[in-house]
Amino acid sequence: MPGPPSSSPGGSRPAGDFADPGLLSAGQVSLLTDQYELAMAASYQRRGRHQEAIFEHFTRRLPANRGWLLAAGLAPTLELIAGLRFERPELEYLGSLGFDDEFLAYLAGFRFGGDVNALPEGTVLFADEPILHVRASLVEAQLLETLILNQVNFQTMVASKAARVVLAAGNGELGAGGAVVDFSPRRDHGADAAMKVARSAAIAGCVGTSNVAAAMRYGLTPVGTMAHSYVLSFEREPEAFEAFMTDHPDNAVMLVDTYDSLEGVRNAIEASRRTGVQLKGVRLDSGDLDGLSREARRMLDDAGCASARITASGDLDELRIAELVAAGAPIDVWGVGTELGTSRDSPVVNGIYKLVAIGERDGGWRGVEKLSPEKATRAGAKQVFRRTRDGRMAGDTVTSWGAEAEGEPLLVPVMRGGEVIHRESLEQVRARAREQINGLPPELRELSGDAAAYPVEMRLDT
Repeated sequence: MPGPPSSSPGGSRPAGDFADPGLLSAGQVSLLTDQYELAMAASYQRRGRHQEAIFEHFTRRLPANRGWLLAAGLAPTLELIAGLRFERPELEYLGSLGFDDEFLAYLAGFRFGGDVNALPEGTVLFADEPILHVRASLVEAQLLETLILNQVNFQTMVASKAARVVLAAGNGELGAGGAVVDFSPRRDHGADAAMKVARSAAIAGCVGTSNVAAAMRYGLTPVGTMAHSYVLSFEREPEAFEAFMTDHPDNAVMLVDTYDSLEGVRNAIEASRRTGVQLKGVRLDSGDLDGLSREARRMLDDAGCASARITASGDLDELRIAELVAAGAPIDVWGVGTELGTSRDSPVVNGIYKLVAIGERDGGWRGVEKLSPEKATRAGAKQVFRRTRDGRMAGDTVTSWGAEAEGEPLLVPVMRGGEVIHRESLEQVRARAREQINGLPPELRELSGDAAAYPVEMRLDT
């Protein structure tokens, strides 16, 4: 059978016509905003409306199939805000759109100088609870809206999905039972998404990622062995296994379902004997994972390969994993791709960013709120206090900022005067997520958990 041509006919086109790196440059981040944000900011600037304002990011209701959310994405968002600059190409482009010289001069010197309070990453949250609020000049705060929503909504969505998967693998407890690995980059929605998915999944308790770029950037464990194409490139499966074991003795995990899964396990065992390389594990990527994993475990144990781990993959989600765990399938590692990276059953966190207070000429504040049916907002910045009993979350109270309530206040200062003052290691964030999720009431750690089971009281100044 002939192969494809070695080169394509026809003339060349400028590289820029095809360039789509998926990651914005530092200057381009300034234009990661909706056009109307710039239009409003230009009007504020023209009218001298630089009084302080407070905007709040929250979600009115939880997404479908979710009893809670896991906050993620704060740290990278803060760094983007701190580094926000309008450089010459962006200013020239905005000038071509008709923005006047006075506004462009303002943007040329733009540096965010406001304050941000936020839920630390790895915090569990519920509907109507602020994720963060921004206090800055009206122009500055307005210009951050799209960036914050773009970054935090997506990463919170992924972390929340990943936490459900890890809970399922641990039979209702984060950090227990089987390990979960992010296998999603080939199904993620672009390069930037793949990086954010790996980090958000790590926050939620995933132990590694197949994404090598993310492993390098975030200090994660890169995980992977071979594809079916590797096995198919050899005439016989045993030959492929022996070659891979010889070349990668520290990563001797064999993908065994290219032809027949159980025969593949036998070939992996024999390849280990012939090469003298310890078999680290086998991966099942299709078929009856319950039955196949049981028989594979028996074969491995009988062959003296008790330490070899069984990895399962192939369109897994938390519901399927929970079924297999409940059935007692002897699976040690779960590779989850599409469902983790796209959160297919609930792909949106509908977080919003709303003006809740604006400074007055006399130095006071005027609370503002929308009264639109089903889109109403509540005036003023807010804090969340969380009560715990015997190590379990017992209820939240949302108060006006500065008020007191029983429990621990959750929103903390993260930026002051445009400087990031709150930085944590990924391990610190992971530890918080584990503590928070394992501290949920048992009924909310179930995959069908109903948020109505958790009390959130609104106690706001009127």
